[in-house]
Amino acid sequence: MDKKFKVLISEEEKEYAGLDMMIFDKHGFSAGFCEKNGKRVLEEIESFEPDVVLMDIFMSGIDGIGVIKRVKSEKKDNSPVFVIVSHFASPIIEREAIEAGAAYYIIKPFSTEDLLERITDLIEFCRRQRSYVFPAAGSDDNRLECTVTEMLHQIGVPAHIKGYHYIRDSIIMCVRRPQLINAVTKELYPSVAKRYETTPSRVERAIRHAIEVAWDRGDLDILNSYFGYTIHNGRGKPTNSEFVAMLADRIRLGEERARVVPA
Repeated sequence: MDKKFKVLISEEEKEYAGLDMMIFDKHGFSAGFCEKNGKRVLEEIESFEPDVVLMDIFMSGIDGIGVIKRVKSEKKDNSPVFVIVSHFASPIIEREAIEAGAAYYIIKPFSTEDLLERITDLIEFCRRQRSYVFPAAGSDDNRLECTVTEMLHQIGVPAHIKGYHYIRDSIIMCVRRPQLINAVTKELYPSVAKRYETTPSRVERAIRHAIEVAWDRGDLDILNSYFGYTIHNGRGKPTNSEFVAMLADRIRLGEERARVVPA
């Protein structure tokens, strides 16, 4: 890698000593550290000019969401990708972070290597789009992304694996273009693969793995509420296309009900 990506971390450097720093270098990252204080993070963003900011949701001075909103309000072309770190799962906070403009939300503890691989994908994707532009808060696209994110969180699909993002994009695509669910291998997988510069077969495998993980760690009552028939008739977990189709249909039905205006 010719140029190192610069990542600013709102954490004490000693927390990332030894092996973790070797992992940063291996993945082409130059790391900078600052205290867990929102005002200091803003100062470091200005001086360090990082490609990505990895920060806790809760910080003194200004919290993580406040930092994102402050930077986004300046509308600079070179604004960094924001990754929010939290010590606990909260669909409400995750939704607020995504609406503010965070590209990723991850729960501690996590694998530094897996996280850096995902951050590399995010940076490259944003650069291909020529700017770090995310849906505006309150827009239809933003609401849809938040709805899908919350669903996957409830089901138990972990956000740090690639399949999570492939599933999320697949569901969003199928909500907007329902016909895609009838062309999963010919259109859906290739569309997702093109977006992440990978192959359709890897997309298929990653989605299948994500579903398997969700079935192993997910809450049975929640899984039953989404995929009841697959649990009770002995068929086990749904296929990739069933998983995506059922969630996309659920969202579409919700949108249609929301459009109904009482007479």
